[in-house]
Amino acid sequence: MDVKLTEWTSCGGCAAKWGAAPLAGLLRTVAGGPSAGSAADAAGLLVGLAPFDDAAVLALTDDLALVSTTDFFPPLVDDPADFGAIAAANACSDVFAMGGRVKIALNVAAFPERLPVEAIGAILTAAAEVVAEAGGVIAGGHTIRSEEPIFGLAVQGLVDPRRVWTKAGARPGDVLVLSKPIGTGIVLAGAEEKDKRATVAVMRRLNRAAAEALSALAEPPHAVTDVTGFGLLGHGWEMAERSGAVLAFDAGRLPLYDGALGSARAGVRTGGDARNRTHLEGKVAVADGVGDALVALAYDPQTSGGLLASVDPAVAGQLTADDRAAFVVIGEVLAGPAGVTLRP
Repeated sequence: MDVKLTEWTSCGGCAAKWGAAPLAGLLRTVAGGPSAGSAADAAGLLVGLAPFDDAAVLALTDDLALVSTTDFFPPLVDDPADFGAIAAANACSDVFAMGGRVKIALNVAAFPERLPVEAIGAILTAAAEVVAEAGGVIAGGHTIRSEEPIFGLAVQGLVDPRRVWTKAGARPGDVLVLSKPIGTGIVLAGAEEKDKRATVAVMRRLNRAAAEALSALAEPPHAVTDVTGFGLLGHGWEMAERSGAVLAFDAGRLPLYDGALGSARAGVRTGGDARNRTHLEGKVAVADGVGDALVALAYDPQTSGGLLASVDPAVAGQLTADDRAAFVVIGEVLAGPAGVTLRP
């Protein structure tokens, strides 16, 4: 199929999302509107906009809650099947980050009418296959005309309301673990083709196994999120702020995609880099000895990134020993005012 999707768009993946600063302002306005709190209480909303998390959670019964999320973006890869699979894995990840099980999804699509129908079919087919692998089914959706292709999904899942994971709850002494490497933005923007292909293969991979490994722990994770457009440091800050603690990341232990470090050293950056740095000004401390390239990778917007979890040290070994989950230890939680530290 002679279609290169990135030629149809100006930016792609989670780097296309609004910057964290204007988004936070918008969410404060919406969440603080008249009767917002009382309406949420009446509806049985367990997790909503105040504070926002990776997905909304609505109590259905004492033993069952609905997890609901949506995520969509322009292409960041050329191959239609890769685009559909990555978009689906990325959308399902929000359900897994809340401790939920994917059940049903709806396509959210906008395509140019001149885009070959075979390319659109490949996007939709690959997405459906990934949702099925996640444990759910695509049951419909909505498609509109657009000058740029945009695709994603609205995903619903189920969770025990007593076992919902959020970004809050990280405790001093916890170990920080991550289930996928970082550097998708930089690799896709400037690495060699073989490194891009290897990165895409991991981006297509679901966070289902990682979530299942967390669910199997005798001591549940204290805080969980997935690393996407705000980068490791941005999503780390969200966890630190909600938990009232310091997240200390060890730059030398960060798992990196092949080609990521070399590309970062060569000066490759994405548009989301500057937005992430601006939002986190005064919130991130970079220790002496951390090279500029590793700093850039920690700010780099990710698409279909891994689960970042704060867990008791006693169970960290169980996670890192599980090859399917692919967790690695990347830091620890410290006592102190909310903040993020990147140290050698």
